[in-house]
Amino acid sequence: MFAGIVKNGLKKYTSGVYIYNNQSIKAPIFKNELYRINESRAFVTRSKNKLGFSNLINSRYCSTTSSSSKNGFVGWYLGLIKSRPILTKAVTSGIIYTAADFSSQMISPQTTKPYDLVRTLRMASIGLIFVGPSMHFWFNTVSKVLPKRDIATTLIKIVMGQTIFGPAMTSGFFSVNAGLQGESGPEIIARLKRDLVPTMISGVMYWPFCDFVTFKFIPVHLQPLVSNSFAYLWTVYLTYMASLEKPDVT
Repeated sequence: MFAGIVKNGLKKYTSGVYIYNNQSIKAPIFKNELYRINESRAFVTRSKNKLGFSNLINSRYCSTTSSSSKNGFVGWYLGLIKSRPILTKAVTSGIIYTAADFSSQMISPQTTKPYDLVRTLRMASIGLIFVGPSMHFWFNTVSKVLPKRDIATTLIKIVMGQTIFGPAMTSGFFSVNAGLQGESGPEIIARLKRDLVPTMISGVMYWPFCDFVTFKFIPVHLQPLVSNSFAYLWTVYLTYMASLEKPDVT
């Protein structure tokens, strides 16, 4: 670079030294053309800024890549909950109800019966269409009406769950399942009279603890997921109750 400058006839210069990255770099200092000094300094500054910006971008990219690789499925699922909350929670509920009914049939004392695929598909449909969206709206409504998470408010939410949401969901579940099996209105009413109260008593022994954890510690957008996770064991029991022979209405 310097040789080219000398060949071009720019002979009036003295040697100067710039310090860049703790290294001394010799560069020409022109006496008669001082503006070239400013250009040289500007070049060094621009180069340094470009290097700094590039390092910053690379650092952030590596950090993002590392974070994505760590989160993986969790990050993907949280993104779906944010972008499509109702659909995501409905599909999640459908999957859990499918797994629960499969488990229920596998551990059922009536092992001589063949596996009932239609029953599993029926339970999956109930979880997808009925349970998932209902839980989404319930938890969102409760969080708006009672936004606090102190002990007193959490207990109120638990009582509401046991006296409003629980009976409504259980009644709806038994009714929809019976209707899909072709049971008549009187038969559905007779089933509710026989099975609803025992099921609710069992629920009182299981759900208050689950609801306390869900309402007290879990963010609202994840509450249906956590509640569905607790619901896995409950649904194993619930699908067993729903599969009992229809009552005699005569």
